[in-house]
Amino acid sequence: MPIPLWTDFASGGLRAAARQTKDAAQARRLLALAAIYDGASRGKAARIGGVTLQIVRDWVLRYHASGPAGLVDRKAPGQAARLNDVHRTALQRRWRAVRSRPSMGWCAVGWSTSASGCGRNTGSRWPSKP
Repeated sequence: MPIPLWTDFASGGLRAAARQTKDAAQARRLLALAAIYDGASRGKAARIGGVTLQIVRDWVLRYHASGPAGLVDRKAPGQAARLNDVHRTALQRRWRAVRSRPSMGWCAVGWSTSASGCGRNTGSRWPSKP
């Protein structure tokens, strides 16, 4: 049994919200829900939205939780940071120490720096082995 839509809104209100929004994905979702208010099946709404029935169900739940604003794309949480503040501080300290050292002469006279790294300037595209 499908989750019923609220009766607080009508299809005209959702269509007006879809016209006013700058977010194309939100407008598509609002228009799909407006079709349901007009009596279309969930399958028809899924075809309008270009998604599956499960996604339409998720849209209805998001719509119930936050209204039309709930249909805006949210930023994905992503993976948790692997470094904590202590690690970051130690890494920054080490980076500053490395950057403050004088040059070790890696690319001295007779050597060239290129996109592939530092190597003898032999006219070859690839650096030769030292």
